Amino acid sequence: MKNILPAFFLFISIISCAKKNNTDMLPGVNQDTAKTFLALGDSYTIGESLSADIRFPVQTANLLRQREFVISNPDIVAVTGWTTGNLLDALNQNPPGKTYSIVTLLIGVNNQYQGKSLENYKSEFQELLSRAVVYAGNNVQHVFVLSIPDYSVTPFANSRDKAKIAREIDRFNEANKNISINAGVNYIDITPVSRNAKDDPSLVADDGLHPSGKQYLAWSLLLSESIAKSLK
Repeated sequence: MKNILPAFFLFISIISCAKKNNTDMLPGVNQDTAKTFLALGDSYTIGESLSADIRFPVQTANLLRQREFVISNPDIVAVTGWTTGNLLDALNQNPPGKTYSIVTLLIGVNNQYQGKSLENYKSEFQELLSRAVVYAGNNVQHVFVLSIPDYSVTPFANSRDKAKIAREIDRFNEANKNISINAGVNYIDITPVSRNAKDDPSLVADDGLHPSGKQYLAWSLLLSESIAKSLK
């Protein structure tokens, strides 16, 4: 869950890749009329240890295309190891220059992992969510918060206090859920899906920590259903 390069340089790299990908849309897609997608987060959003096409924002966009939505490739602002504070810093350095049809936010596992306080998380998550709403053109129905997955069920946590991790993840999720509901945005609870990895190793990537493409697909099915309802 730690950064490999300074967060700022990774942020620039990811933005550059996202912009490049958006020019490589499917033939015949009109970029001027396509729905746009911004995904904010950490390693779970970039799909750490997996190929780019397995990331949940990419799988979600593909599922929406199957529903005949015209949607551009997602812009992703996320780096492995980022806390809410890191994401805020990156957005301060390089705020999005446009509004988006869809904005997702999944952040907090590194706050828990690094022992940061719940109060700090609440404050910074609230600020991030407010920005997500602005990035969505102040349309709360186009903002989608995903709950924090529970990594206590992964091999990575075998030598750790699994019960403590699960309890803390629950507290952080209670906070982000309450903030999301009060803000009127969409809330997607993917934590139960992540906990299925306790009995299904195929839901965990080869690194023993992050979700597999199969688990990301399960998230994407839930998320794409919610997005489809909101975009109609």
